[in-house]
Amino acid sequence: WRGREGARYSTLVPSDEVTVNYRHGLPVITLMLPTRSERCQFTVKPVVTTVGAFLQDVQREDKGIERAEVFATDGSKVSDATLMEVLLMNDFKLVINNRACSVSPPVKDKMSSEHATEMEDIKSLVHRLFVALHLEDHQIRKERELLQKLDHLKGELLPLEQMKTKIMDSADAKTSRLLWVGLALMSTQGGALAWLTWWVYSWDIMEPVTYFITYGSAMAFYAYFVLTKQDYIYPHAKDRQFLHYFYRKSKKQHFNVEQYNKLKNDLAEVEESLRRLRQPLHLRLPIQEISDKD
Repeated sequence: WRGREGARYSTLVPSDEVTVNYRHGLPVITLMLPTRSERCQFTVKPVVTTVGAFLQDVQREDKGIERAEVFATDGSKVSDATLMEVLLMNDFKLVINNRACSVSPPVKDKMSSEHATEMEDIKSLVHRLFVALHLEDHQIRKERELLQKLDHLKGELLPLEQMKTKIMDSADAKTSRLLWVGLALMSTQGGALAWLTWWVYSWDIMEPVTYFITYGSAMAFYAYFVLTKQDYIYPHAKDRQFLHYFYRKSKKQHFNVEQYNKLKNDLAEVEESLRRLRQPLHLRLPIQEISDKD
């Protein structure tokens, strides 16, 4: 019989050389060790043990085994990551050194639906017990990882925060100066209109002038709405001008606003994850119950 890559093995060993029996629900594989010339039994856990782990146990039992592989009946090699439960569903060939053994696992009786349900309940209970016993260690390890990531993000944000503070102070100062300049211009305009009305001309002459000044102001406010899609509200206009100065100053100072926002979002996510992780540690409650209370 030829296996992978055309390798030729010795004559096929009779099927009784390797036998598979079930004891207490677990498969027991009995085979002849080539070096020790004695039969040895291997009890495997089909839902946990892989083909690779089984072959390692065989090689560990007989140090004279240099090669141990499993092939399907069509000659294709079975992956070491395949579970024994899957392997024992069909016939296969076990190759030890240069000897190939044909194995025909017995057909396992199908469990009743009630017994299957009981087994699923037992598996679920075992899983819950494992989680309960190892959850705290996992949370402590996860908390340590989050704290390290938190320190790293804070270290990256520190120089950006200092640069941002300087840029914000500069933008705020320019915005305040602009507001005071606007107040000064409006005061100058009011004084000039009063002077022209009472000392230079009469109200009959200045009334059309004030009308067109008012109409021009209304046109300016409407133009602001057309350009910004916002009403001219003083706090909003101030914030808009502040952002204009801020981004212009950031570009000059090479301050990466997108990187800063990303770091801030990552920091907020880490802090939120740390907060949620510490609550079940302190209260000894499952995470689901903490989420329900939130």
